[in-house]
Amino acid sequence: MEISLPVTLAVLGAALLHASWNVLVKSGADKELETFNIAIGSGLVALVVAPFLPAPAPASWPWVAASAAVHILYFVFLAGAYRFGELSYTYPVMRGGGPMIVALVGALVLGEVLPLHATLGILFICAGILAFASGRHDSRATGFAIANAVVIATYTLVDGKGARLSEAPASYTLWFFVANGVVIAIYGWLRRGRAVNAYFVGAWKKALIGGSCAVASYGIALWAMTRAPIAIVAVLRETAVIFGALIAVVVLKEKLTRRRLAATGAVMVGLIALKL
Repeated sequence: MEISLPVTLAVLGAALLHASWNVLVKSGADKELETFNIAIGSGLVALVVAPFLPAPAPASWPWVAASAAVHILYFVFLAGAYRFGELSYTYPVMRGGGPMIVALVGALVLGEVLPLHATLGILFICAGILAFASGRHDSRATGFAIANAVVIATYTLVDGKGARLSEAPASYTLWFFVANGVVIAIYGWLRRGRAVNAYFVGAWKKALIGGSCAVASYGIALWAMTRAPIAIVAVLRETAVIFGALIAVVVLKEKLTRRRLAATGAVMVGLIALKL
């Protein structure tokens, strides 16, 4: 199964949306409350639309539940990574490690053995993504980021399979975000209590904007996974680190070093290899 140009462009658009909501989290004063806020906003956005679409096939519902459970760790590690490290470091580590794991498991478990040019493309892209993470950084940021790379690979595989079983990727995505919003809200209230409510009241617009970006980004990715190998879609989505680095320079005033410019070139070479 190859990936077409329209699907490629759609996933790159999803990457931009993903980078955008991560910048919103990083820019927040309280990273943990910001992650809860975006998750709740995503759930509310999805809940408005989901009832108007056909329900996912019953076989996919256990995968929705499993993904929502895994995402608790995702938001915990995301908040920790952004609390101790810069976005331009932690974001590439988190997003670069996941696709390599997905490609390996996809080949061994799902039977999606990629052709040589696609494998080389993935290697170039992942190398470029990881090269963004340059310099010395807090070991706690590194620990959270690496742990989240494993979590990202896990939920990518879970949702890739679930979306295929659902026979309705858009509905699967929306109901996942509804379930995820409920689970994260409960977890947030257990950890921070009324602070979650107060934060949402003060930043509800940010929650809905970030939530909309998250829903659209992941919805596009899951739709693409029904039309192309999961590993290729996963690695294309992680080109979000390029968008994230550029936004971080403009919005968060972080530095774009020569090494990161070279890393961008490696990612571009990888993208070309995927389309050979």
